[in-house]
Amino acid sequence: MDAASTAEASTSTSTTTAALISTKELREIGHEAVWSLSTAKPGNGVEQIRDDNMDTYWQSDGAQPHLINVQFHKKMTILEVALYLDYSLDESYTPKKISMKAGTTFHDLVEIQVVNLKEPQGWVKVPLRNPYAYGPDGPGSLVGMDTGESQGGLLRAFFLQISIIAMHQNGRDTHVRQAKIYGPRSPLAVFCGQSRVGMDRDLGGVCTVPEFTTSELAQFSTVR
Repeated sequence: MDAASTAEASTSTSTTTAALISTKELREIGHEAVWSLSTAKPGNGVEQIRDDNMDTYWQSDGAQPHLINVQFHKKMTILEVALYLDYSLDESYTPKKISMKAGTTFHDLVEIQVVNLKEPQGWVKVPLRNPYAYGPDGPGSLVGMDTGESQGGLLRAFFLQISIIAMHQNGRDTHVRQAKIYGPRSPLAVFCGQSRVGMDRDLGGVCTVPEFTTSELAQFSTVR
C-alpha cells in the first residue's frame, strides 16, 4: 500500500477540496498547540508522537476510544491531519477507524470526519473541512466574512480531537508513531476572498496567491 495514500473516508467531504491544496501551501501548526492523550504507557506518550522519529510511538493504556487532544490558544484554520501508522510493525495496534472532532472546548466537540483505514503503512493524510460552514449557495460560498468565522467550509477551531475508535484484528490498545497538524502557510491563502487576488472556487474559497521566486522580492511578501 502506498505510504502516502489518502485515507478512505466514510463522509462525503473526505478528500475533495482540501486535498487539492499543494503541500507548499501548508505549514505544520502542531507546535502552537497543547497536546494531551486519554491514556499512555510510561515512556510512550505525547513526546513520542511529536519527536519526528518513526521508530517511537504512542501506546494507549485503557478503554476505547483512544483520544489525541490538540488545543490551540487561538482559533486556527486547520486544513489537514497527518498520522504515521505502520501495520507491518504494529499489527493489531494499528488504528482501523478514526473520528475527527472539532470545537471550542472539550465539551462542545462536533464530529466532522470519520475515516476507515485498511492496513496503512506510512503517512495517512486526512484533509479536513467544516461541513457545517457552507454558505447558502453550497460549497465554495462564503460564511462570516465580516466576523472572521469559517469561510466556504474551511475548518476553524480552538480544539481538535483525534478519536481512535477501532483497531485492526479487534485490537484493544493503539500505536500512533507520529501526528502532524497542518494549516495554511499564509493568512492570504484563506482570507483573500474579497481582495484583488482571485479566488479559486474549486478550492472552496482558498485563494491562489502568486509567489515571488527571488529572495529580493520575497522579503516584501509579508508585513512583519
